[in-house]
Amino acid sequence: MAFGVINRRRHNGLQQLSSLAATGRTFLGPVKSSKFIVDESTLESVLTCSVVRLLESLDLTSAVGQLLNETVQAQNSTYGTGTSTLLFLAGAWSNAALECLRQDIPAPVIVAVMSEGLRSCSEEIRSLQVTVRDVRSNVESTERRPVLQTPSRVPMLLGPTVTDRSLSEKGTQAGESSPQPPATCSFDRLRKTPCRTSHLLLQSGAGDKEVCAESNFQSAGRTLLPDLSRRKPRLTHSRHFSRETHRRHPTYQPDGPLEPHSGAATSFSDCDDLGQLAAALSHGDQGSMKLAEAAVRCQRGAVAVRPGGGTRPFSFDISRIVTCCLPGAPESRSCVRSGFGTLVSTAVAAAIMRLRGRLLRVVLLDGDLTESYRHLGFNRSGNVKTVWESGRRHQDSAEPWTNRALEVLLHYSVNLVLVRGGICETLMERCLSSDQVIIGSVAQNVLQAFAEVTGGLVVSYITQVGPECVGSGVCVHLWRTESVAVEEWGGRVAALFTAEGISLVTVVLGGPVTAQMQTKEDRFWTCTHRLHWALVDQKVFLGGGAVEFLCLSHLQELEERSLRNGDQHNLGWRPNASSWQASSIALYRPVVLRSLANGWHDYLTAIMCNAASFPSEFEARTFIDHHLQKATGHRSPLSYVRSHYGQLISGAFQSGILGELGELGRVYDNVTPKLEAWRRALDLVLLVLQTDTEIISGLESAQLNSPASVEFLFL
Repeated sequence: MAFGVINRRRHNGLQQLSSLAATGRTFLGPVKSSKFIVDESTLESVLTCSVVRLLESLDLTSAVGQLLNETVQAQNSTYGTGTSTLLFLAGAWSNAALECLRQDIPAPVIVAVMSEGLRSCSEEIRSLQVTVRDVRSNVESTERRPVLQTPSRVPMLLGPTVTDRSLSEKGTQAGESSPQPPATCSFDRLRKTPCRTSHLLLQSGAGDKEVCAESNFQSAGRTLLPDLSRRKPRLTHSRHFSRETHRRHPTYQPDGPLEPHSGAATSFSDCDDLGQLAAALSHGDQGSMKLAEAAVRCQRGAVAVRPGGGTRPFSFDISRIVTCCLPGAPESRSCVRSGFGTLVSTAVAAAIMRLRGRLLRVVLLDGDLTESYRHLGFNRSGNVKTVWESGRRHQDSAEPWTNRALEVLLHYSVNLVLVRGGICETLMERCLSSDQVIIGSVAQNVLQAFAEVTGGLVVSYITQVGPECVGSGVCVHLWRTESVAVEEWGGRVAALFTAEGISLVTVVLGGPVTAQMQTKEDRFWTCTHRLHWALVDQKVFLGGGAVEFLCLSHLQELEERSLRNGDQHNLGWRPNASSWQASSIALYRPVVLRSLANGWHDYLTAIMCNAASFPSEFEARTFIDHHLQKATGHRSPLSYVRSHYGQLISGAFQSGILGELGELGRVYDNVTPKLEAWRRALDLVLLVLQTDTEIISGLESAQLNSPASVEFLFL
């Protein structure tokens, strides 16, 4: 046989995986305990409650550590949520596999039973899915939701502006009640007009008359902004001008609709209420979720002012949202702006002050603004010298590159240059002296968003700029408060670049503690991805631990059924399995199912202990076991979860925690990210298990390819 004797004390991979996963135990659940990460070289510390940031800071030199980090990174890059669940379950199921090995259960049996057990749980919990359309009917009235209070000091832009607060004061002076942001806003109304939700939302453009970014922005903007319907067609046969957009970015055509790509943009046509869905997915982080909700409404309002934008179905494009952190600023500075916000130096801020009130001409560069930059397709030979393609060869070769770049910008009256990469410092200083602003490290999606609304084209080199490449209609502002003309954060000033109809949204995050800024940004993106994937799937899970409790009950039922009749067909065992494997599965199946269920048990226990609902793990486990016994005596575990959902939630979380989770009475989880986190966690555990088994047993290729080892399962 191809199976050797396994020394259970030598499964170092599973032990390392369990040890690494234990570091993120406090990150599970709505109440998280942060960890300090200290850099040994600089002695700088960062406070984080993100699994991704934690693994980035750990010394993961082992193969298991690298596999764990790659798995978490893949989950985060694809879904943006579910990493805490993945990390915890990877550790819990590693312990489960080790427990099975201690009982001398063969590794192929563990792999087969755990895989089919998780697949059976995934089928069982489908009944707990709720469509997004039904969320409104399943939650309580939103009249009890707390109305977002406007802070005493609201960030505003330089120049005459009209804010929600000023409108409120005018209405009060006139004897009318001050307008309050609506508690809910249906998507039917979202498709017709932009919504005014709170002070978090400050739009620029003609879509909402309550905000005017600059005195001449709306009046002059309509005549000076390029007509998108008459925009020059893009070149389709040039490697420089026909730049293919990333698949996650929607393409905007002047004569066509905004076409969302799969998994990137999400239509609102099948959703009834954004506010209730967002609150149910907040998981206690109401502040970050309200910012995400305001960003969606701001994006909707900006798209509505485009030609024909009001008649097209709106799609939420998460790739058109960027963040701008203000370290040291109070949390009242957190807000949402339409456009691109970033921190600039004081020298650039001085040039922006001189440019405010003007509609700027912009150049978009997809690369570095340096003399030595060459795009990836350019193979430069060592014995070839590049010269300008001009008849004045000797003059051009003698001219510095900075003079040539500055000449191009002056010739086309360019005021603003957005660069994806780095910037030549010499060129930067010379441009600032002539009131030409250059902004570096701009993401590709930002460049594409400005190209859509300004009529410009994204090019690779400054020497490629022509009249058809220059966009127009960009307006720039600086943040200020009522008492300070220009406020600095860490020696830098916040600037906002916007244009009429731009779908790009900047979420400004303020926090008095600099070490917490990364955590605030991660929490915002987690909430944004939860809302995004709920709209992509058009369905959510009943949350608050209900799904995990149903999996635990279902596995317990399967275990009891296996002990009664030894049925091998409920989980779809292969009929061509050898007699050895069939007999082993029939013998060890209840034990493996119990070990798999222990992972869910540990998961629920950790959430309850992190939420301080129970002072010890023993009491939390007693609470879970009590409801498991009641679910066993009920008609079915599914009906018990549905009928006793309120008791499960109120027992698992304190009343104060429920208040933070929202006033809706129900909590929801994403479907696809949660299922993928489970699958990735188990695949990682089984991969490490089989690798350890192969190393310990010393299997050779000839043995593995023999007919006697056909049941050895690899991932």
